[in-house]
Amino acid sequence: MSMHDTEAQDYSADRRRMVETQLRERGIHDERVLNAMLSIPRHEFVPDESRTKAYGDHPIPIGEDQTISQPFIIAVSLQALGLNGNETVLEVGTGSGYQTALLAVLARSVFSIERYATLASGAKEVLTKLGLSNVRVIVGDGSHGLRESAPFDAIVVSAAAPGIPRSLLDQLSDTGRMVIPVGPPHAQELQLVRKANGQIAVQTIEGCRFVPLIGVEGY
Repeated sequence: MSMHDTEAQDYSADRRRMVETQLRERGIHDERVLNAMLSIPRHEFVPDESRTKAYGDHPIPIGEDQTISQPFIIAVSLQALGLNGNETVLEVGTGSGYQTALLAVLARSVFSIERYATLASGAKEVLTKLGLSNVRVIVGDGSHGLRESAPFDAIVVSAAAPGIPRSLLDQLSDTGRMVIPVGPPHAQELQLVRKANGQIAVQTIEGCRFVPLIGVEGY
């Protein structure tokens, strides 16, 4: 067995442990989300020096003052979206591309916006390496969404906004849902926003702490 095989095996054990102890034991029950998180190699998305910590129960810095979120918070967000595999999804804040990869497995097509070109190109590289071809990564101000590709069945925002950006609400389909952290810079609430019959319903899922959404409709 080569050294590379051993390394891959070690990480698959770490992944299994992450899914069982950090996710399933804490109430993540959507099998599609759990299977996606079991299959996507999180260690590929973190800087080399952080690989051994990739499956830990915490966020990890990825450069540009951004982080890859704690696995549990990502799982909570994805479970709240309730994806069945037929959706067109908008992700605001590609970051490392880890959540983008999970969305690519869980939905039909994914558009992901990142304001830092360096992060966008790093994410694209790993997504291509993993053979995930149903994703487009775009560099731009995610707080505006992506009008030309709307409406979206689901939107997931990976940075905290002072309120729910109007543009994102407008770009949700008639039965769309969005998960977004809302609140002041140091402590937010993860909110599930649902659209139905022209009405908006907002439900708080979990307390959280994200980096701020920078943009015209962010901070």
